[in-house]
Amino acid sequence: MQTESLKKINSELFRRILIVRTDRIGDIILSTPVIANLRRNFPSSYIAFMCTPYTYELLRENPYLDEVIVFDKKSNSGLLRTLRFASFLRKKNFSLALVLNPKTRIHLLVYLAGIPQRVGWDKKAKFFLTQKISYVKKEGKKHEIEYNLDILRYLGVNIVTGKTFIGIDKESLSWADSFFSRNNLEGKLTIALHPGASCISKRWPLPYFILLARMLKDKLGAKIILLSSAQESSLFEELAQESDFDLRAKLGLLKLAALLKKVDLFISNDSGPVHIAANFNTPV
Repeated sequence: MQTESLKKINSELFRRILIVRTDRIGDIILSTPVIANLRRNFPSSYIAFMCTPYTYELLRENPYLDEVIVFDKKSNSGLLRTLRFASFLRKKNFSLALVLNPKTRIHLLVYLAGIPQRVGWDKKAKFFLTQKISYVKKEGKKHEIEYNLDILRYLGVNIVTGKTFIGIDKESLSWADSFFSRNNLEGKLTIALHPGASCISKRWPLPYFILLARMLKDKLGAKIILLSSAQESSLFEELAQESDFDLRAKLGLLKLAALLKKVDLFISNDSGPVHIAANFNTPV
């Protein structure tokens, strides 16, 4: 980007900020450095984050946020419901919207909400935005975190951290400690397997996971914990037979985070839980 040609936004417009990201787990986690940098640069600003119901848990314990707004695409489908949600946002009097993932409905929403400055990528109904950044993610030259932070750089915000953040509540941390304690896992090699993925092309063949689980148990004496979403649970019955602990479809995101913080190794396809584990420096 040519910074000399960028239009900087008056600092007064950072007074009430809405960050918007309505896609998946990993995308939300990789957006959390945006929250931290905004808070450090504007400690007195009101900062809200709009996400889907599925990813809400990943944000609700974030100390840098004043509010997490849940946008349910299904319950807010149709023009009338979109207008109602836009009216809800309008009453919050946001001065700036940062749309981190380009979506036509989201661009329309922040426009209808009357947010004075609307910043995002020049893709998908970009005419609803007031500040448009050239969409170059497809070139794959940077990590997703850096692309997210480019929106702040465009606005002249000083970048002080690139670290992700997931806050875990005490109940989830206590659950993970209890799980390890009652199953006598402390001090033992614990390896979590996650054979699912958002699409079939991202899945390592199941027979390989099964063979790997056997090898890890036989050669290393590892305790295998099997994880999956509810939607994919039925696909992994055979792998469950090789696992010591079958936690398929049993954990919310924060309990999953607490568990992945404690295990020795996480083996997974390209999926959201990879970013959760990486956030806690668990080997992946």
